[in-house]
Amino acid sequence: MKAAVFHQKDAPVAVEDVGVADPAEGEVRVAIHAAGLCHSDVSAINGTYPTPTPTVIGHEGAGFVEAVGAGVRSVRAGDRVILSTLANCGHCPACDTGKPTLCHRAPERRTPFRFRGQPAYNFANASTFAELTVVPESSAIKIPDAMPFAQAALIGCGIITGVGAVLNRARVEAGQTMAVFGAGGIGLNIIQGGVLAGAGQILAVDLLPAKLAWAKDFGATETIDGREGNPVERIRALTGGRGVDHAFEAVGHLGAIQQAFDSLAPGGTLTIVGVPQLAAKAEFVVNALRLDRAIQGCRYGTARPQNDFPMLADLYLRGRLKIDELITRHYALDDINRAMHDLESGELARGVFDIAG
Repeated sequence: MKAAVFHQKDAPVAVEDVGVADPAEGEVRVAIHAAGLCHSDVSAINGTYPTPTPTVIGHEGAGFVEAVGAGVRSVRAGDRVILSTLANCGHCPACDTGKPTLCHRAPERRTPFRFRGQPAYNFANASTFAELTVVPESSAIKIPDAMPFAQAALIGCGIITGVGAVLNRARVEAGQTMAVFGAGGIGLNIIQGGVLAGAGQILAVDLLPAKLAWAKDFGATETIDGREGNPVERIRALTGGRGVDHAFEAVGHLGAIQQAFDSLAPGGTLTIVGVPQLAAKAEFVVNALRLDRAIQGCRYGTARPQNDFPMLADLYLRGRLKIDELITRHYALDDINRAMHDLESGELARGVFDIAG
């Protein structure tokens, strides 16, 4: 089968012939039909995320279940599924209390692929840039037959990460104010998460006019060009000098994190969704927290995939979640390096690889 293989940091990704194993006990083999391109894939290649090689990359995808291993009960051959990167165990205290993103018993990195006679690693429990992949049962989430694959694929990372940050982690209340720093694929979903939550003001900050236009389309009430002075001053002006109840940083840039924190009203919360370099450190004035301000992280939208993925698919099918509008461009898998160039150039909200069907 064809798959995109990461060999070496900062080197082009090669689409190669790769073998894939039969599903073992508790595993599911999925025929990928569509896969989204995310900055996390680029981060593996440029070294931001330390990744062993060779690795079949990609982590946003959807397709049909082709086969299941012994003991699998939640899906069967022929089911349409979205892949989740969590692969949580389902039994530890975190899973048992509905917090699977905190699971500490998730499977270790596996090698379900064979490349040039040697084992090849999976990526983020998914490896979606491939015609076939093998995942733990908990990573294959059944969805309605009416859900198209290209749109379903994006639920598996970009949409749940953004919408989940608002609904699951920050728990934005109706009428509250929000500022979103970064209007790429994640930021746009934070914005529409704010729309779903009934936020009163949703202020979007970016450096690219095209992304600010997208932000308006996804529900931002105001857009702020970060090249035109300090966005914090503009945010305060738009909120009567108070600042926002919730700020979200969706870029992983230390300067944007600082600006997002500075934009908070008393009692406000900064939710950091973007991922900076692993060793990056930020500084803030501790006394700025005395007025009940808070800073929190957010992994994978604090997702509960078995619950959240079908819910998001249903919202799309009922016309309440924008996914068609997220897809800027479709690609063949062989065009992966061009797609990555387009992503890093700021041309894509989301690019989708049409792998089968």
